[in-house]
Amino acid sequence: MYKVGIVGYGTIGKRVADAVMRQKDMQLIGITARKHNYRVEIAKKKGIDIYAMDDITELCEHGIKIKGSLRNLLSQIDVVVDCTPKEIARKNKEEHYDTYPNLKAIYQGGEKADMGQSFVAQCNYKEAIGKKNIRVVSCNTTGLTRTLHAIHQKWPILRVRATLIRRATDPGQTKRGPVNAIVPCLELPSHHGPDVRTVLPDVEVFTTAVVVPTTLMHMHNLSVDLKEHKVTREEVMEVLRNTRRVKIVRKELGVNSTAEIMEYAKDLGNFRGDMTDICIWEKGVGVHGKEIFFMQAVHQESDVVPENIDAIRAAMGFLDGEESMNMTDKALMKPNGDNPIRD
Repeated sequence: MYKVGIVGYGTIGKRVADAVMRQKDMQLIGITARKHNYRVEIAKKKGIDIYAMDDITELCEHGIKIKGSLRNLLSQIDVVVDCTPKEIARKNKEEHYDTYPNLKAIYQGGEKADMGQSFVAQCNYKEAIGKKNIRVVSCNTTGLTRTLHAIHQKWPILRVRATLIRRATDPGQTKRGPVNAIVPCLELPSHHGPDVRTVLPDVEVFTTAVVVPTTLMHMHNLSVDLKEHKVTREEVMEVLRNTRRVKIVRKELGVNSTAEIMEYAKDLGNFRGDMTDICIWEKGVGVHGKEIFFMQAVHQESDVVPENIDAIRAAMGFLDGEESMNMTDKALMKPNGDNPIRD
């Protein structure tokens, strides 16, 4: 039984905590909190042990029973999953995690690549086995890497050009924008392309990005040039249909927007109403000679959650990546462990 602690209980942290509690081979020892909020209250209601990062006064004043300090948590666990905001994790690593020689640590994609082995389970699970530090790449990088890896395995890729249409913020956040603007990322390439190459080093990827006033999902428009092969649309569809953690949105479903995808996820009964799969519109896949075009949607709140679970197993030396992904995916289906709705 792998003993896990979560540092940072926000958008990703709370989902990873729930996912850990659904794994038969993992035990959630606790989460950390800095101040009182509704997320901490829900953790309390779920019976999750709460450890204080700093002063416990405010937490105690609101009736939160503190199990101990961060150090107390770290001394009890095999793996820490750090889901704190960007750059805080590096400080945590240097001041806390590195002082425990046997402690494994999982970081998120907001951190720089030197934090640990960049990780997408279906692409490079073996490279992460036994590593002390693993970095689950960002939601966008995960989405790009899943689909590009599948194509590259079948037909070597010459180059990729992708435009990322990024959501402005997450649904529960109210202090970010834009509200009425499209904001271009003037960094060329955007950081996503180089980040993909930390997992797929032999695939040339150039990305551009814009931020738009939506909270639901990111969208990617991709153009993939193959080195040698001319392919048919049917061949491409066959590869994508058989790619793990990728969902083809069939044209007859009438799902034509990111809003409808998220409603679809809820109606399917997905855990938390999330969409951990990368969604590719069937009608949006095209082929011209050696070039493949497609559009995909990425649920930024959840697509990295299964990757974090698999990263825990990899860090702990679990050797079979396919079996880890099978275990993870089954556990994250409907509450009874099996989703009867097939699409």
